[in-house]
Amino acid sequence: MLDRDDNIRIVLVNSAHPGNIGGAARAMKNMGLSQLYLVAPREYPAPRAVWRSAGARDVLANAVVVGSVEEAVAECGLVIGTSARDRRIPWPLINPRQCGERIWVESASHPTAILFGREDRGLTNEELQQCHYHVNIPSNPDYSSLNLATAVQVLAYEVRMASLQRDDGSLPSLGSWDQPLATSEELEHFHSHVASSLAGMEFYDPDNPKQLLTRLRRLFNRSRMDRMEVSILRGVLATLDQKIAQLKAANTRAK
Repeated sequence: MLDRDDNIRIVLVNSAHPGNIGGAARAMKNMGLSQLYLVAPREYPAPRAVWRSAGARDVLANAVVVGSVEEAVAECGLVIGTSARDRRIPWPLINPRQCGERIWVESASHPTAILFGREDRGLTNEELQQCHYHVNIPSNPDYSSLNLATAVQVLAYEVRMASLQRDDGSLPSLGSWDQPLATSEELEHFHSHVASSLAGMEFYDPDNPKQLLTRLRRLFNRSRMDRMEVSILRGVLATLDQKIAQLKAANTRAK
């Protein structure tokens, strides 16, 4: 197993076919990974999952079943989502090689996750918006649909290759930092606070936000904020909330 295995999660979202879960477990063990998270699987546990897993039954036995993507990535400092098509609002896009390298390097300091969507329609826009990056596997455009377990195999292979680039299994550091990166859960609280504060100052209509919140989410996710930065910005928002409440109370009294 990889030394950093505990910090590398493979997350399957709402999988329909238990055989694909077993196939993904086998692909993971082939590449030295074991942290499998299942978000609301449609059929699990199931004998077909065990049969397809072959010698990776231990990966299945230790799989964590949760009800939402938020639960699966709550402690993660890096989340990468698989996406097979262009989106209306482009997101930072990396290739499988870059995905493997980033996951391997960052797993040295915090939990990371790669999200795989449903067999028939992938990840939703809302789920993809919880990711720092999207990764696309450049398959044959004439036949681009990949089996779920195959997609897991491709990206798990890239993580494995990244781990082997040096004899000691390490890569050059992406740079030291004085604060740990904000987790996915902390960022979700921050985004909710942004939406609430902007609505409180009537900057936008909550019933018709258009693309405002999505574009702000993309901006902040792209910056890879650390915990101190998130704390500072939430402090700014809290002060704004307080000032707005005071102004509204003063206006009410004046009437």
